[in-house]
Amino acid sequence: EPAVGGAMKKGSPPPPAAAGQLRIPGEAEEGILIGFKRYSGVLLTLDNCLLPDERLSRSPSAEQGLPMDVEEQLRKQGCELIQAAGILLRLPQVAMATGQILFQRFFYCKSFIRHCVENVAMACVHLASKIEEEPRRVRDVINVFHRLKQDRKCGVPAPLPLDGSYVNMKNQVIVAERRVLKELGFCVHVKHPHKIIVMYLQVLECEKNTQLVQTAW
Repeated sequence: EPAVGGAMKKGSPPPPAAAGQLRIPGEAEEGILIGFKRYSGVLLTLDNCLLPDERLSRSPSAEQGLPMDVEEQLRKQGCELIQAAGILLRLPQVAMATGQILFQRFFYCKSFIRHCVENVAMACVHLASKIEEEPRRVRDVINVFHRLKQDRKCGVPAPLPLDGSYVNMKNQVIVAERRVLKELGFCVHVKHPHKIIVMYLQVLECEKNTQLVQTAW
């Protein structure tokens, strides 16, 4: 039975093999057989999205000796970068929130010590723009982060030269995006509370309270 995003529900029977496909004896019957290889389905449940307490209290970064306050600062910095980049890219707020959630999920799988915050943030922005059907080019994402870096250094804005460094950076972002997808098992579905917030404000007849609306959003 199809689930969200075309995934297969756990325990569902696999689809019948097409002509020319063979079933390998001894393999589990779950998933889809393509040629001689069996590919398992994608299971989307709350267990896949909600992190257990032990993972929240002991992240991969903490296990490698990174202090908790430093990790929290890096998480905030990454989310602020994603938000600022999304504004410059004119992305909707939902896309920026998706990128921030992907960023947080990734760094509960991998350590800040092993992976660059900026590269992962760029990858999450690019991936989130496609997930929320507001795609942006990798080049635009890199240019925006380059501009943000110049603003932090209080330097005169200058365009990013299209040299070997740019090509290397583009490849790093693409690799980082693939790594994010791999670590999250391609489960990038995010259920945002934004629509629910708007509904609650309307039910409470508070949609005209600008300060409350802005704070809640």
